[in-house]
Amino acid sequence: MDVRGTVAPGFEAVRDAFVRNFEQRGERGAAVALYRHGRKVVDLWAGTRDVDGREPWAVDTVQVVRSAGKGVAAAVPLLLHQRGQVDLDAPVGTYWPEFKANGKERVLVRHLLAHRAGLAALDVALTPEEAADQVSGPRAVAAQRPQWEPGTDHGYHAQTYSWLIGELVRRVTGRTIGRWIAEEIARPLGLDFWFGLPDDEAHRIGRIGPVEPPPAEGGGALRVRPKRSVVEAYGDPASLTRRAFGAIDPFPDENDPGYRAAELPASNGIATARGLARCYAAMIGEVDGERLFAPATLTLARTEESAGPDRVLVVSTRFGLGYMLHGPAAPLLGPGAFGHPGRGGSLGFADPESGIALGYVTNGLQKGVTADPRAQALVRAVRSSL
Repeated sequence: MDVRGTVAPGFEAVRDAFVRNFEQRGERGAAVALYRHGRKVVDLWAGTRDVDGREPWAVDTVQVVRSAGKGVAAAVPLLLHQRGQVDLDAPVGTYWPEFKANGKERVLVRHLLAHRAGLAALDVALTPEEAADQVSGPRAVAAQRPQWEPGTDHGYHAQTYSWLIGELVRRVTGRTIGRWIAEEIARPLGLDFWFGLPDDEAHRIGRIGPVEPPPAEGGGALRVRPKRSVVEAYGDPASLTRRAFGAIDPFPDENDPGYRAAELPASNGIATARGLARCYAAMIGEVDGERLFAPATLTLARTEESAGPDRVLVVSTRFGLGYMLHGPAAPLLGPGAFGHPGRGGSLGFADPESGIALGYVTNGLQKGVTADPRAQALVRAVRSSL
């Protein structure tokens, strides 16, 4: 395996795990980056830039990272709160009057970030074109009646997060969330990260697609089989799980240039591994003179807001304000870590206690929403290096 990039002394185990992902875990093309205390210590890439191609992954290859982008999107309301522009305990209708319809008067901004708004699904799914037009999605969630009493329980807002967070940001700032991130986060930090891939960057993106993990030695499954309740939830078209993930129907072609150019902060973030890692590094400390979160904001990001059985994912999950927290469903580096996986593999997170920030990007999408075995192998390698 031709692995390119650099590894600082002491982090060789991360390179070894990255290589084994190709040799043993079905990796096609991927990159991993690691910062510690604001300094890049790992920056690796290998394989093909397209899941179904032969052209090698380049130093500047970017990929759709699905829900791993949610963690970058969540930074925007938190930064607006840090700047005094958003009150996390204010009703969403304070900023977005149309949102008050159908029993949502008491939905708070913090409920959107912690997946407690009760708006995980839509009564009528949107087409891919409607999902991307920046009008139909906000209108649909504003009119939607909650699936549970807001604030009383949590369930992963897999797709509706796009329009809930995106429209809140637009109402407060007058800018789309993609533009706000480009101007206020990506440009100052020098990040390769977008919601809405610009035309002049389109030549850098690889194709993503599903891949099957190889069988474990001895013919068994590579991973523990999911619980029956999880299988049933994903198999039942009427379940909240299927409806939440199916809020866009038919499922978009994620390799379509039109989809990549849309701004869907729930699902179509586009990044390099070092872009994800560098963003998280700036959330927990200074990176080349830039820092995103003040200490109080960092505390908000990783303080538990939701925990227990997730109405959508079925398994137990933990969320802070916009971020998944370390736990069995999303094992990160330690109890204080926060971040967000992308369905199929990609991952970004930070661990303030160790000063670690990690970004992992893949084009081979394996089954699973949170604890991808390739990402987890990298996390274990980081842990062993500390």
